[in-house]
Amino acid sequence: MPIPILETCRKRKRRPKLFGLHSFAEPGCPINPTGPFRDNIRFFLKQCAEPEDYRVRGMPIWCTLLVHDKSCVVPLYTIEEDVNHSLNPFCDHCRCTGWSNHFVSKRKYHIVIPNDRDWNKPLEDGVLNIHSHLLHGLIHCNGFGHLLCINGIEGGSRYLFGREIMDLWDRICEILRARKISVEDVSKKHGMDLRLLHGVAYGHTWFGRWGYKFCRGSYGVLEQNYGRAIEILSSQELDKIIQDFSDREQCRQIKCMVQHYRDLSESQLVTIRDLFKFMLTIKSCSDVQKKLDTPTTAPSASTHKNPIRISLYKKAISKEKYLRCKRFTSVIAHMDSRWPVKRLEYAAEVIVDALKEHKSEFGHGGMTRQDLRDAARMHIGDTGLLDYVLKSMNNVIVGCHIVRRGINTSRILEYTIEDADNGIKGTEAEQEIHQKPLPDALPALVPGTDVYNDVVYLYNNILLNYPESELLELATQAVLDSKHFVKDQPFRDEDDQLLRFFCQVMPSLFDAENILTEKSPAGELVMVPLHATVFDLKQAVEKALRDTYCIMDKLVVTEIVDLGEMEDRDVLFGALESGAEILVRGSGIDLESNIRHEGGADNWIVRCECGAQDDDGERMVACDICEVWQHTRCCGLEDSEAVLPLFVCPGCCNSLGPPMSDSPLAFQNSDDLLLDSATLYGMDSEYDNCIGLLS
Repeated sequence: MPIPILETCRKRKRRPKLFGLHSFAEPGCPINPTGPFRDNIRFFLKQCAEPEDYRVRGMPIWCTLLVHDKSCVVPLYTIEEDVNHSLNPFCDHCRCTGWSNHFVSKRKYHIVIPNDRDWNKPLEDGVLNIHSHLLHGLIHCNGFGHLLCINGIEGGSRYLFGREIMDLWDRICEILRARKISVEDVSKKHGMDLRLLHGVAYGHTWFGRWGYKFCRGSYGVLEQNYGRAIEILSSQELDKIIQDFSDREQCRQIKCMVQHYRDLSESQLVTIRDLFKFMLTIKSCSDVQKKLDTPTTAPSASTHKNPIRISLYKKAISKEKYLRCKRFTSVIAHMDSRWPVKRLEYAAEVIVDALKEHKSEFGHGGMTRQDLRDAARMHIGDTGLLDYVLKSMNNVIVGCHIVRRGINTSRILEYTIEDADNGIKGTEAEQEIHQKPLPDALPALVPGTDVYNDVVYLYNNILLNYPESELLELATQAVLDSKHFVKDQPFRDEDDQLLRFFCQVMPSLFDAENILTEKSPAGELVMVPLHATVFDLKQAVEKALRDTYCIMDKLVVTEIVDLGEMEDRDVLFGALESGAEILVRGSGIDLESNIRHEGGADNWIVRCECGAQDDDGERMVACDICEVWQHTRCCGLEDSEAVLPLFVCPGCCNSLGPPMSDSPLAFQNSDDLLLDSATLYGMDSEYDNCIGLLS
């Protein structure tokens, strides 16, 4: 249930600050800070949030109450994590994004909107590890952050759409002046990877609407590969696609779909991008049907027959929907889960038992997501597992039952169950209608009846299973291997009486031998008055860097490199332009600290045949001889396969001795597995021509 406003005030025993959800964090509403993120977040918590009277694992919590459509209050929590006292001081998200070289920030700020069911409950100790939050973002005090999860209506929310939540997150990041925000896009809808579907339809991911762009690809994919892959896929001409499918059974269905949407569109549909983009703008089947049923002239005899024929095939379509139910075992086989398969299957059986018990007791009706979850929790305590399984259960067969999910008349997510025999077999008459070949004038399924079903059909056949095209296969894989995207907030210099500089520290000669050779992170924003001196700037840099990074807690700035012979008492105005990047030299940097870089203290080496030279978040294995890490996929191991107890990379195999030619486990050509570091996107030698086109 939502939190009524009056109940919220009564529970908190004080008059809380209330803000409108759709206007919160607009410029000047309620604040308009102009400093760096580390200062803005403190100002935000002071002006826009109230401290809670409890802590989570020793971490302080603030709450901001946002009114949604005058009907309920949405709690927005901010949790401050002190890295020096954290169980996880390093950031895995920074490492996978390519920010391993960033110095470890002193504080992490978690911005969380819990799931609807938890709005009126205190946060639990495991709040930072729950994946069912409507929103969970993490921003380091240096302004670099990560969007960890976002769940709208389809993710379990009863009130907030994903776009509303994303708009709110984007406004918060902008008003607090976060510097860069990354996101790992693994979102799916109807079994489709949205980064591929939206990439082809719009040229960017769903997050691209808010300015998120390619940051880093897995398996050695570079930005130029990604851009070229999107171009190749989206520029496929529809007529050419129909021609390439001419000798396949899908040809007739694809041809009818293309013609149907061409007839509906007021503009010309030439490429697959045009088609997908138009289909995704159609919000519901009713909009299409209205246009189909709009009378233009007096109906003729043939016109009267159409509704009868269409209704006949609608029966077949409803039958087809039953046949499209997938077994839960097949669904989880394609899911990237941290739980074992048997655990997922057990959770599904518990959910089915709860639905069966409810049906036997009441005879009809379904169970809301919350009620079903509570019933399943009587047997399974892992709420993360239950949320994960519930999210994937829609039109799935578990045992001899079908589990369906939908929105009931009260706009609440509801689960129902029915016997698989009733749902799949149907009557003999319906089977006869479905199995009878349709005349040439009509397709097997009426296009437009369910737009998303049409999108799924084209997605699976054209994007994933295009006939005999290595180039398109490689392009599709390049897009699917591009998961990390980032939004870069541009620097804005205000029209005020302050000078702003990005300061980067160079170690003194005393510490130079200990500094790592990695690329230096971006400088930290420092502000000083317009007529500040060199000494004032040194003090401001010391204060900012000591406040931000763990290893600079005792930093002493000795020199501003860019100022040449200027002395401490000299005025900066005129010597440096506001917004400039400057280098400072100092001492006292704790380079012996164990929490130095976000990538961690381990000096492990990645050198994979695909060209990857750093951790990209994908599954890897280390050679037991040279200890170099490589992707398991690039070594021929599927994600579902266990890693061998002893793994030796091809390079070490060759160095130990010549391969046995008669061994069934020998590589056909080990040299193919040792591409040099200049490889743009490593594949087998047969793909060389395709790689050239992608590059």
